[in-house]
Amino acid sequence: MKYSRPHLIKLIPIIGITALLSSCANSTLGDSLQQSLEADPQLQENPPFQESAATENQQISPPDDFLKLPANFPQEIAIYPGSSLQDVTLAASDTQKTSTVWGTTDSIDLVKTYYQNRLTSDGWEIVSNSDQDSDGLLVATKQDLQVTINLQLEQVLEGKTKFSIDYSRDPQAIASQPETTPSESPESPDPTATTSSPTPESETTPTPTPTTSTTSDIPQELKQFAMDVAQIGIFEQNFPNPNQAITRGEFARALVQANNKIYADIPGRQIRLAISSSQPVFTDVPANHPYFSEIQGLAEAGLIPSSLSGDSTAVQFRPDAPLTREYLILWKVPLDTRQGLPQGTVDAVEQRWGFQDASKINSNAIRAILADFDNGDNANIRRVFGFTTLFQPQKTVTRAEAATALWYFGFQGDGRTVREILEVNQTPVS
Repeated sequence: MKYSRPHLIKLIPIIGITALLSSCANSTLGDSLQQSLEADPQLQENPPFQESAATENQQISPPDDFLKLPANFPQEIAIYPGSSLQDVTLAASDTQKTSTVWGTTDSIDLVKTYYQNRLTSDGWEIVSNSDQDSDGLLVATKQDLQVTINLQLEQVLEGKTKFSIDYSRDPQAIASQPETTPSESPESPDPTATTSSPTPESETTPTPTPTTSTTSDIPQELKQFAMDVAQIGIFEQNFPNPNQAITRGEFARALVQANNKIYADIPGRQIRLAISSSQPVFTDVPANHPYFSEIQGLAEAGLIPSSLSGDSTAVQFRPDAPLTREYLILWKVPLDTRQGLPQGTVDAVEQRWGFQDASKINSNAIRAILADFDNGDNANIRRVFGFTTLFQPQKTVTRAEAATALWYFGFQGDGRTVREILEVNQTPVS
């Protein structure tokens, strides 16, 4: 067999090393050379990037992008819209407490209001309310599941409000519940069921708030406004739960409905509802969301911040989060002025409104608040909140306050009230 010159050059070092190892066998030099080529036993026993084995109640603190929700996180527990998972402490079993820590740019008051309303509406039994206890814990139970929401964590993570959701299951809670007998099934109703005492299940599933509230529960200053708006079908006729916080999604729908009813005879002032085939603007408001048509319609009309209006940060709408004062004004005022909002600064708000907390107002809402001032006595802030030197921009808005804001649409005398619409509809046709 013949080899070319390049092949011979490559084989020479290999032949030389083989010969050297053979000649040095059983010698000191051979042993040293062999040891230098062997794997380091310390590295075999202690890898440089060894993964530590998971232990009971081990805390996981990798960056946000790598954190995953525990596999046993109950679907019954709502996750605060727009929040991000910060830390997880796993439990050894479902009967022990698993802790998750979350971060959000919203205030802790918004988080508290959200969970107080959401847990109740989802059928949880509130055991301890953060409003009643100084420890800031909101504790609720549902069947065998217990959740504790800690709203008073001291740490702030990278400018985010921090709160925790701890949960565990109690198997005895299920075992203690009476089993359903065949006579209690829908197929074989018990004729005496109407006279029997309520089942434990019905006792532990409270309604969100009493629906038998009367108009006397509405603050006197807001009553006439709220009842007028209820009469055109925006809210229920008896206006239940007037002092309950309204969500962003609920207000978006009410805003569109009120505007379109007041301007029912002027198509050019109506907001067009989005169609189901539209590409969703917000990731948390898909086409099958109950408020999609209104929320998407507001975004497509440029009336709320979104990627369509150039706000690349507005990727989520958070429809289930409580509406705050600054967003009430930000969304409502453009439908009053029907024109571009003026430029504004915090100093201008302080000088004109006299708000001591103007520096806390979202920069997007500054211009709307200034434009609202120019509406005189018809300003939303004056009609809804009265005279005040504290705007409290992050304070939640009640259903009665939201209705009061929707009672009038217009700017500097050119507008319409819900009362006028009611009177026109009640006038008999000659």
